[in-house]
Amino acid sequence: MKLVLASTSPYRKELLQRLDIPFETASPDIDESARSGETPEQLVRRLSEQKARAVGTQFPDALVIGSDQVATLDNAIIGKPGNHETAVKQLSNASGRKVVFHTGLCLLNTATGNTQTEVVPYAVTFRKLTPKQIDNYLKKEQPYNCAGSFKSEGLGVSLFEKMDGSDPASLIGLPLITLISMLNNEGFEII
Repeated sequence: MKLVLASTSPYRKELLQRLDIPFETASPDIDESARSGETPEQLVRRLSEQKARAVGTQFPDALVIGSDQVATLDNAIIGKPGNHETAVKQLSNASGRKVVFHTGLCLLNTATGNTQTEVVPYAVTFRKLTPKQIDNYLKKEQPYNCAGSFKSEGLGVSLFEKMDGSDPASLIGLPLITLISMLNNEGFEII
């Protein structure tokens, strides 16, 4: 079966390339707004499935991967900063505290209609950061399009005291360990 990643994220594409399997990408083009009263877990579960279903209409015989991620601090969603000033605020707020990333993952078999959906949490405890460390980091890596204002696959790891979770790739936005299990359930073996 054809494998399709319902995402234009370069980070998710790079992660999926690690599995050394052929796949296509397609933009899901959906409204990603949170609904009133929706928890972070409910939000990423719904959006990952909506993304898979939106792209699935274009591929009648495929396995479509949808994924969505939010970061939370004290259960409040932290978005992508978009600029330096907002990133400084986000990292200052996270200093010495734990941020939890919730990554929703959905695998849709468009031939059978079967869906598998999971939410994979991953927690990061930040070191106590000085304003100078925050500014130096942001100037070097400029993670303004990343939830939480850092890139864990790069210099962002220097901001952390501790990381906790079962699927490290989920921190970057695509839980590969979970995805491989889902693919195996559909008879699509990686190795």
